[in-house]
Amino acid sequence: MATPCRVRAAQLGDCEEIMRMIQELAEYEERANEVKNTVEALRRDGFDEPPFFSCLVAELPEGEGNGKGRVLLGYSIYFPKYSSYSGRCLHMDDLFVRRQYRGKGIGSQLLSAVAQECMLLGCSELQFQVLVRNTRAVGFYVGRGARVLRGNETFHVLRFQTQDLQRMVSETSRMSR
Repeated sequence: MATPCRVRAAQLGDCEEIMRMIQELAEYEERANEVKNTVEALRRDGFDEPPFFSCLVAELPEGEGNGKGRVLLGYSIYFPKYSSYSGRCLHMDDLFVRRQYRGKGIGSQLLSAVAQECMLLGCSELQFQVLVRNTRAVGFYVGRGARVLRGNETFHVLRFQTQDLQRMVSETSRMSR
């Protein structure tokens, strides 16, 4: 069953919780010792002008959750890149949903919101990497139209092209009616 959530642009006050989720992701990927980022750097890099990255968060609707205010369920960090072949693209660095909320449609909602941002910016593709051993995530993306481009022993490089992005956005808009 899908968990109702709201996907919105991250705000400056979300940085501490986003950093906690980055740590959760790093622990899941067995790379916790590689995290050098800080809350202060997230604030500077995501909210100074011009921002170095964009971030969307998924949160429980107001009034639901632990009674301590907003409850963030997941996030996605992405930023522009340029391909000499394809033109404007986005690179998605992370799409993460907290363990207790996985399998409830939140990742799909976040991915669709990133796809919508991609389309609004006139990008022709969305690229990202997934750990080779994270077969569940690879299946999630491939099931939504991503193509595996190449990889190494650690990561697959995946891509959604324009038609895949358009399909995700239109499917989400149909489901939200």
